[in-house]
Amino acid sequence: MTYTPLRPDPNAPPVRVNLYSDTQTRPTPAMKQAMMEAETGDEQSGLDPTINELCDRMAALMGTEAAVFLPSGTMCNQIAIRVHCTQGDAILAHKTAHILTSEGGGVGALTGAQIMGLEGEGGIFAPETLEAAIWQPSRNAPPLTLTAVEQTANLGGGTVWPLAQLRRVAEIAHAHGMKTHMDGARLLNATVAAGIAPSEMVQGYDSVWLDFTKGLGAPLGAVLCGSSAFIDMAWRWKQRLGGAMRQGGMNAAACLYSLDHHVDRLAEDHANATILAEGLAKIPGLKVQTPQTNLVFFDTSGTGKTAPELAKTLRHQGVLISVMGAYRMRACTHLDVSSQQVLDALEAVRLAV
Repeated sequence: MTYTPLRPDPNAPPVRVNLYSDTQTRPTPAMKQAMMEAETGDEQSGLDPTINELCDRMAALMGTEAAVFLPSGTMCNQIAIRVHCTQGDAILAHKTAHILTSEGGGVGALTGAQIMGLEGEGGIFAPETLEAAIWQPSRNAPPLTLTAVEQTANLGGGTVWPLAQLRRVAEIAHAHGMKTHMDGARLLNATVAAGIAPSEMVQGYDSVWLDFTKGLGAPLGAVLCGSSAFIDMAWRWKQRLGGAMRQGGMNAAACLYSLDHHVDRLAEDHANATILAEGLAKIPGLKVQTPQTNLVFFDTSGTGKTAPELAKTLRHQGVLISVMGAYRMRACTHLDVSSQQVLDALEAVRLAV
């Protein structure tokens, strides 16, 4: 299950509260100023000083040897998988993982590998589930080469993998000869919520990336981190897939600005999500999943309205919320949503229901 595509509605009023996704954030004036002042160079030749600074900083933040700047998080996932795996390989991940539900079949199209979806509450599988899913090597079975986790688990409700569970999953995977990959699209939401340093959170994972276009508010970019040998191979696939850039330092400057100014404030988004969830839970007919970070999932079946119906009504009140299924919706708090807008959205939902 994934998003219903966002399409413009010419008959709807302007959006006044955008809870559709944290990808809807826009650069702040100060971020734009940092972009305008950035030093730039030929990134493909390693001559863009701002991109180099970002990659060095990200490698230090994640505790890895090296890093590479890429246009998107999906490209990070696909390149990492292409480096770790080859045609005919098998990957173990949760059945709701972004690499399985939301990347256009990229793993099959680009790598020729298959993803085996694991069960688990909240988008998180137990170490015992992983152990039980591992088969003995056989000429009749695909080689198991990679275990992937998603932090936070988006479709699971923005849930945070507990540190001990992450470590145990990595240990089991490595013990069976597999590599480990962390989709860190909202990794800093997880670290802020858990009070854990990023380098500690990702320990034991052979590759990890961070998206700057969600809660961190940058207009473009993600950084993939790993060993020097891994990043060398990632660069080759970056080149093959058309991801190498020229004067990309302007975008890297936005990412650096976000690291300096938009990380600690993620706690505000989490607080707003809690306020939103508590308010929604008081509306008759709505069943709300308690949020751990900035994503609030709720079920509309008790209201007599489907999620698409409720979303359409809200859109005509100037409120955007994601449709995640027939009766499932997701509201996302972020940099461009104030506490007052959360209250405005709650009132709109009350009226719509």
